[in-house]
Amino acid sequence: MLRLTWVQPEDLIGHELRQAAQDGREPKAVAARWRAAGGPEAPAAAGASATPVSRYLRRLAEDLLDELADLPSALADDEPTGLDRIRAACPDWPQPPGAPAGTTPHRLEAAWLGRATGCLLGKPVEKLPLDAVRRLARSTGNWPLTTYFTARGVPQALLEEHPWNRRSASTSLAENIDGMPEDDDLNYPLLNLLLLLQRHGRTFTTTDVARTWLDELPAGRTFTAERVAYRNLLKGLEPPHTARHRNPFREWIGALIRADVHGWTNPGRPAAAAEQAHRDATLSHTANGVYAAMFTAAVIAAAATGDHDVHTCLRTGLTVVPPRSRLARAVQQAVRLAHAHADFDTVVDELHALHGTTHHWVHAVPNTALVAAALTHADGDFAGSICRAVSGGWDTDSNGATAGSIAGLLAGHPAALPDRWTAPLKNRLSTSVGDFDGTGFDTLAHLTHREMLRP
Repeated sequence: MLRLTWVQPEDLIGHELRQAAQDGREPKAVAARWRAAGGPEAPAAAGASATPVSRYLRRLAEDLLDELADLPSALADDEPTGLDRIRAACPDWPQPPGAPAGTTPHRLEAAWLGRATGCLLGKPVEKLPLDAVRRLARSTGNWPLTTYFTARGVPQALLEEHPWNRRSASTSLAENIDGMPEDDDLNYPLLNLLLLLQRHGRTFTTTDVARTWLDELPAGRTFTAERVAYRNLLKGLEPPHTARHRNPFREWIGALIRADVHGWTNPGRPAAAAEQAHRDATLSHTANGVYAAMFTAAVIAAAATGDHDVHTCLRTGLTVVPPRSRLARAVQQAVRLAHAHADFDTVVDELHALHGTTHHWVHAVPNTALVAAALTHADGDFAGSICRAVSGGWDTDSNGATAGSIAGLLAGHPAALPDRWTAPLKNRLSTSVGDFDGTGFDTLAHLTHREMLRP
């Protein structure tokens, strides 16, 4: 039987109960009704439970999802989703955007390469617990991380206990990398390049993003919040309701991984980058899920000029995030931890103690905090940033990709990235998006630069 991931009501309800508790609602009564009826917990790692539930439980899950959506949130004033209210909540919102400050195709190529290498480093260990990431790396003498993961030398018993990510093991270990394999962390930047270059330019709307997805993005290449939003579009719902309707993943990491192009094409204009990221993100996300995308876009916009260090860029990112939000507090705390501890493993352990028991491993709050900590602790160094981001666990490929994009921009040129990271990519990317399959990162950089120059 086909168990479609990330959309079955009985699988969504457990995630929504946790999300409700996190965003200031009171779900205990609803949770008690679900458990009394024999409803299962949310799948711990997979997107769907192994077996279907009864028709009664499925209908109950649908009804309870709608009840949870109607509960008032005690955090609503501190965590708005509308752009005007976000701006009003941010006392240090950047100055209104002027003309782009400018960047070079070489710097953008380094960013594309950085995004790809960081993603590739994290792919084999995605979904694995932190202890497994550490044990697999240590078993081959690659800890702290200095290069791609390998299966050579890993004890068979350890591989049986903690197998590599099944989708990635054949393409993302050091011994079998042959170009950049397809990944949603690269597909979404390509989609946004299509959105800007071939479709709508900087004035795109959230509805334009939706049309681009329906035209260019196979449904099977979507996950979590994006899959729910896609389903909602096919049901006839309009943005931004697509982000809210039975979507417990609306504060997860998906909007963050779509933010890079908005920053790359707005060098020196963090407000413009954040505003574009907001229009993109609200198709599928709300509140902290949206802030994570805005934060990332603003950090990248600051880094793209080559005029600022990583610490200034991270502070710039926080200017577009409501300061009383959970995301702002988590990022600030992560940066403080990174400054306080010389050993990054200690930083990671602290972050996992703070967030690991309360948040899913794909949630935007802990993952954004980890990326900020990695960049801070590495002082923006390219290899140090991607290795720290991936070594922290959680959404390893997405975190490596975002850290690599930012650190690549700061490095400024493809030649500044160590050859051991970039050579295996062979300047070739695989994707199911548009006509980009097989495209080189130098070509993608020139396309991105062309869009940056557009008025």
